[in-house]
Amino acid sequence: MMEEDVYGVVPCSSLAVESILRVGTAGAIWGMCIGPYEANLQSLRGINKASYVTRSVGKYGFRYGIVAGVFSTTRCGVQRYRNKNDWVNGLIAGAVVGAAVAVQTRSYTQVIGMATLVSAFCAAADYARSS
Repeated sequence: MMEEDVYGVVPCSSLAVESILRVGTAGAIWGMCIGPYEANLQSLRGINKASYVTRSVGKYGFRYGIVAGVFSTTRCGVQRYRNKNDWVNGLIAGAVVGAAVAVQTRSYTQVIGMATLVSAFCAAADYARSS
């Protein structure tokens, strides 16, 4: 309920910044958890290990934050354009984010698959929230 009110009142840029900070922080925490594990797999020690973990924190925090920002901005923009708050907004935003994530592979099959998968999850989440 609260989120429905927020999307109609707060500017999309503010929602994007909030998403970037919240999800980017989660990504940084994930980088702190997975970084030492991956560094140990590569037998890194000392400064090299600390450097690897630091880069891991930055990499995951940045990637997760950007994905969240794109999703939030797209969802908000679509909602304002359509003037409706329903599951279609999440469907479109999920497709955009899924395609953006998969475009690195340069495989149209993976882009379409990821866009469809993320889109379906986002639409289901929005539908469940509105029910």
